[in-house]
Amino acid sequence: MPYELHPSPLLQDSFEQQPWQGANPMHAKYIFVGLDANFAPNVVEQIPEILSYLANGPQFWTDSGVHHPFMLDQYSGCGGLYHNNFRLIEFIPAEANQVSFVELIEKPTTGRSNLDINDLSDNHLARLLNFFNNGTAKYILMPPTVVALMKKKPLFSWLRRTPVRIDGDLAVLRDKTDPRQIIYRMYHLSNYGQYDAMLKRQIDQLKAIVRAERNGG
Repeated sequence: MPYELHPSPLLQDSFEQQPWQGANPMHAKYIFVGLDANFAPNVVEQIPEILSYLANGPQFWTDSGVHHPFMLDQYSGCGGLYHNNFRLIEFIPAEANQVSFVELIEKPTTGRSNLDINDLSDNHLARLLNFFNNGTAKYILMPPTVVALMKKKPLFSWLRRTPVRIDGDLAVLRDKTDPRQIIYRMYHLSNYGQYDAMLKRQIDQLKAIVRAERNGG
């Protein structure tokens, strides 16, 4: 198995209770889809707040003023680049119930992952499909690595290899009208180097979408 299960029973139990971060994906407006929820081996000792965040992400955001424990001053471990870039979208705490993070792996991991199709659980993928098709998500954001892996499974064979269209700097993989839902392919928020300029443009575009939604769509 290319990924390594996180050793903390507390983290494992948190993901057993609800395999997502932030808001419940069934009720969120924005879903960010990733490969796996990766944490340092000693993350619970570094920032015990991770447990209250996983139990109730929106409440943590409202109480602390930051969307994730990785943004707390006392934390200096991995994951900062992703969440610093996420912060550039400029969601506000009042929108905490609208933002969800879900992964292709439903368990917490540690170390560098190199996922393949055999790592994916059909039951969890069915859960993701239910979030997409029967939840309230209006915008779903997925990096190319996630799209490529999902497409290998029959449940997501409908994901387009060629975008429906290019919308500014974002590729549209689904544009559904009833109810309204757009799936965008965008770079992973931890990308840097040669991808950074494009990622920042995509973030700016998403920030404009969020601002427009906040002001009534």
